[in-house]
Amino acid sequence: MQTNPISATVDYDQDGVQHGFLKLPYSHDASAWGSIMIPITVAKNGEGPTVLLTGGNHGDEYEGPIALFDLARNIEADNIAGRVIIVPGMNFPAFKNATRTSPIDKGNMNRTFPGNPSGTVTEKIADYFQRTLLPMADYVLDIHSGGKTLDFVPFCAAHVLDNKVQQEQCVQAMRAFNAPYSIMLLEVDAGGMYDGAAEEMGKVFISTELGGGGSTTAATVAIAKKGINNLLLHAGVTSGVPEISETIDLDMPDHRCYISCESAGLMELCVELGDDVKSGQLIARVYDTDRTGTSPTEYYSPLDGVFTARHFPGLIGMGDIIGVVALSV
Repeated sequence: MQTNPISATVDYDQDGVQHGFLKLPYSHDASAWGSIMIPITVAKNGEGPTVLLTGGNHGDEYEGPIALFDLARNIEADNIAGRVIIVPGMNFPAFKNATRTSPIDKGNMNRTFPGNPSGTVTEKIADYFQRTLLPMADYVLDIHSGGKTLDFVPFCAAHVLDNKVQQEQCVQAMRAFNAPYSIMLLEVDAGGMYDGAAEEMGKVFISTELGGGGSTTAATVAIAKKGINNLLLHAGVTSGVPEISETIDLDMPDHRCYISCESAGLMELCVELGDDVKSGQLIARVYDTDRTGTSPTEYYSPLDGVFTARHFPGLIGMGDIIGVVALSV
């Protein structure tokens, strides 16, 4: 297979802390011989596990980048045993553009794996992770939040896997992260995801959804920072006592958990994130904005559970997710 054009200005095998770039040549109107410079930090001290930490898989999600830029400036090699690879802005063009997908090729990084070394910019970045970074890793944490179109109760997630030993390792890492909610996540569309690429390699993979709305709060950033520290302790890369609080366990048994909008208009939520809801309970109304005097379309909870996610903007389109109801376990 063709060699990936990305070159790293850091040495993954060198002890110490290095701050550098993943350099992706990109010729365009403003720079004929230009490159996309994706920030990366590598901290290494002797032998031990490798933890790969990423944010900015989607460019309008900020808890991950904030927590990882902060970690990169504070991490010290003497305080670790093993290696930590930090990429705060995985889809860097999207991150710089404050959009979910890349402004260059409209690539959604989390639907692009395994990538292509001779493909689009997003495909080249995905291929570099697929063939260079993921194979180095023992533990992988990808920090997401809702971006501009979703909002979540803050959770850490693992997936149901065919390999139950690997699944249990992921669950233990999820519990170590210790978000306010811990969920066995059923993806609405799992094709081409970074998650699956890591899991297919046998890696211990966890992800998060920490709030949303295209911004952050002090609370959600604190959850990200605490979770990263807890995961590094769990992996044995750092030593100390983890900070553990109560977590609420949730499960998504099937796609009934997703409430899809079958109309378009102005959304009125009738419950709050984190509320306990009952099967048949009114969740939202969607009003036709083109005329007055018409009844809104009403949407109801498909099961008993916790209202876990919601559409964020006030206007909603046909096919958008109104919300998610997950089961308490």
